[in-house]
Amino acid sequence: MLPVSAFGRVAVLFGGKSAERAVSLKSGQAVLDALLGAGVNAFGIDVGADLLQRLASEKIDRAFIVLHGRGGEDGAMQGLLECLEIPYTGSGVLASALAMDKLRTKQVWHSLGLSTPRHAVLASAEDCHAAASALGFPLIVKPAHEGSSIGMAKVSNVEELIRAWQDAARYDAQVLVEQWISGPEFTIAMLRGQVLPPIRVGTSKLFYDYEAKYVDNDTRYQIPCGLDAVKEAELIELTRRACEAVGTRGWARADVMQDADGRFWLLEVNTVPGMTDHSLVPMAARAAGLDFQQLVLSILADSVETRG
Repeated sequence: MLPVSAFGRVAVLFGGKSAERAVSLKSGQAVLDALLGAGVNAFGIDVGADLLQRLASEKIDRAFIVLHGRGGEDGAMQGLLECLEIPYTGSGVLASALAMDKLRTKQVWHSLGLSTPRHAVLASAEDCHAAASALGFPLIVKPAHEGSSIGMAKVSNVEELIRAWQDAARYDAQVLVEQWISGPEFTIAMLRGQVLPPIRVGTSKLFYDYEAKYVDNDTRYQIPCGLDAVKEAELIELTRRACEAVGTRGWARADVMQDADGRFWLLEVNTVPGMTDHSLVPMAARAAGLDFQQLVLSILADSVETRG
């Protein structure tokens, strides 16, 4: 591990204006506390209208990005920091923008033969009827550029599909609908090229939604994940290929479903995963022998080794 003096003065960027602001505030405070506890010269910036002025006026040697959602996880912040020549944590502009776009991520995976549920794009009630005919039910509707399961809904008929499309469209102009995969859900974290132990997620909700992720205390996290050695190796390799296809760097987290036949299906990749007390990357890191502070320092160290 690098000495803390190698990091210089670190700005932790969190908050922002996305629909995931509340989660980002918690994640950012946890990261900032860990850095300060390790002796890093760090300070926080709640990203707002004065961001450019703050970045220009403060002495900043590197940035730790803990902004979830649009404006922080979609390549925009990464591009700004590139222009200002401030090294930063995590994935670059292209990978961040691609991973934030669920539709184009799926198109990349399809082109490489990686399994991901069949889907359609919704822009009208007519699209909903066409998707119902092509995909059947049940389906899951999601905004194409949101995270934390915001705006998502499971539907079982056309009327529910139309209502769910209209609700999701309040968050995003592009709305995606996918085949529903019945079976266990797994989340797999990547840290500096290493796949961390997979986690099986269980919830009493219809799916692993916002409440299950950040509020409920009865959500179940299984580590080891319960797969046999062959299937776990298959899941790890699928995650590695999925993240390589997107071009992630530093850290990331993939979400995967397994159907009744044992086949895995890729859902999405997050390039700035949550770092709250309910978050999955810290859990996976602990299973790999890293406490929260070590995890944060490892992510920060990657920014030194890859961006100077």
